[in-house]
Amino acid sequence: MSLDRLGPMPHDPGNRWADNPAAAALGQRLFFDGRLSGNGRVSCATCHDRENDFQDSMPLAKGMGTTNRRTMPIAGAPYSPFLFWDGRKDSLWAQALGPLESAVEHGGDREQYARVVASYYRDDYERVFGPLPPLGTRDSATHVFVNIGKAIEAYERRFRFGPSRFDRFVAQWRKSGAMPRDILDEKELAGLALFVGKAKCVDCHSGPLFTNHKFRNTGVPAQPSLPQDRGRAQGVAALRSDEFNCRSRWSDAKPEQCREFPARVPASERAFKVPSLRNVADRYPYMHAGQFETLAQVLDHYNRAPAAPSGRSELKPLHLSPAELGQLEAFLRTLSGGTSAPGSFP
Repeated sequence: MSLDRLGPMPHDPGNRWADNPAAAALGQRLFFDGRLSGNGRVSCATCHDRENDFQDSMPLAKGMGTTNRRTMPIAGAPYSPFLFWDGRKDSLWAQALGPLESAVEHGGDREQYARVVASYYRDDYERVFGPLPPLGTRDSATHVFVNIGKAIEAYERRFRFGPSRFDRFVAQWRKSGAMPRDILDEKELAGLALFVGKAKCVDCHSGPLFTNHKFRNTGVPAQPSLPQDRGRAQGVAALRSDEFNCRSRWSDAKPEQCREFPARVPASERAFKVPSLRNVADRYPYMHAGQFETLAQVLDHYNRAPAAPSGRSELKPLHLSPAELGQLEAFLRTLSGGTSAPGSFP
């Protein structure tokens, strides 16, 4: 589960510029540009704060208005076949486009953004994507809009989780052949044993990113002030009809490359994405709408396994003692290593 076993960044067949440095440099500028919003003040970085693990520590994201869900981290996202809490997007470039036209996030439209590119980024855009199309039609605006998303993906693919104490622990164990005793303390080691054993956390939070990238109904309570949220049940339908999915005309992928496209994916009621646990101690509040303020509250929920508001919870009571819950929390705090992103490009 150590970070050095993560493997190479997955190829995105839908974005031929995903690993292009010039596209990433353009994407970086677009990521921080408030002109890509209805009021000129909201950028991607408004919710994905560089100084805060590229998230905002708020229960619900706030842009032009307040959304119905929690901001997700960006590092590690290219390894996931589906994005957002409900998986309604199947690429990082398509994911970037959703907030731009959301009335409560960036609050603008593709025609406006195409004009911003024409006015401020023409040379950089044409260096990557070729001549800017004549504007004035929705199709030409969409062409530029899609390339905005593809440039932002090229930048976001360069976000990296930093090594944690747990990674140093694993590296030292692998090097010496004996479990080190000077990196994790006894409480943290007991928490690790629970994580992979009795508590069954590893059933979903597995691998170098501590997630299986799937969707689970874990009985998380609803937020009374928000509309009903069906999670994956509505996300699958949204993906199939998405204007920018892998099989759309705007994708660079061939149909046979869209292997993850959910033709028969179960649309589980109130199932939400299993998030990475890297940096989890620094990324409060928790769950898809910030329902829990602390790690202790999250662990208490999993320990009790209450019934789901709708659908069927996949949890079963763990019957962990207060001491064991404290050990689990101590281990989770060893997974913090920060997040890095390029400061500039050549």
